[in-house]
Amino acid sequence: MKNVDLKKVLGLLGVMLKCPVCGHKANLDSMHILESEQNDVSGEGRMVIHSDCQKCHGNVMFNIGVYGPELMSSASVTDLTSADMHRLFGLEPISANDVLDMHVAVQEFSGDFVSTLRNPSFGIKVLPKQIDL
Repeated sequence: MKNVDLKKVLGLLGVMLKCPVCGHKANLDSMHILESEQNDVSGEGRMVIHSDCQKCHGNVMFNIGVYGPELMSSASVTDLTSADMHRLFGLEPISANDVLDMHVAVQEFSGDFVSTLRNPSFGIKVLPKQIDL
């Protein structure tokens, strides 16, 4: 089966995709491919694209799948900028130990956010000493 030309698909998407907020057509210049993969045997591929709408300035993430002659897409409105997306896509996935650590932290949580955030074992000092709530 023929390999998918992801750049050609992206050009086609620029014509087809619209901002889910305002309906403005997505501009190729505002699209950033965050992740893509292709199966060389089947010719199928997928992409995750972030786009900044030039009309309403909304941020949208498109998930695109190419399955033979079929092209499937879904869009999600996000508050993350393109820079945020590039930074977050470089992070390691959450591990099983991370989940267990969060489970323990939730079980031990007293309900006092201010004290928890000020606690040095929390990892960062977020709040100043004096705060009016």
